[in-house]
Amino acid sequence: MLIGNVGVDPEIRYVDAGVCVASVRLATTERGYRLQNGTEIPDRTEWHNVVLWRQLAETVEKYVRKGDKLYIEGKIHTRSYDDRNGVKRYVTEIWADAMEMLTPKGESSAQQPTGERP
Repeated sequence: MLIGNVGVDPEIRYVDAGVCVASVRLATTERGYRLQNGTEIPDRTEWHNVVLWRQLAETVEKYVRKGDKLYIEGKIHTRSYDDRNGVKRYVTEIWADAMEMLTPKGESSAQQPTGERP
């Protein structure tokens, strides 16, 4: 489970037979604190690659933009590949099973639906 802010507008693509896939960069922050001896521990931000499929991805495409706050539930997936220089690289992603948009209506930077169909 993650709660964080979208760092850049989501990337949307369609694969095999029109299946929608969304990739979201999500920032989660652990707040800093002060130790009893006065030492300041700063905020610590982690970036997560979140992958959403099908209906979740279509919802992301319509409503999620940079700066929006999301709640994500999912599974960790790690994959590897060889880069151009032949060096093995690893990528860790969260494959979302559930998503909830936490940015209040009207505060989102996403375009609001007009109700008109093209």
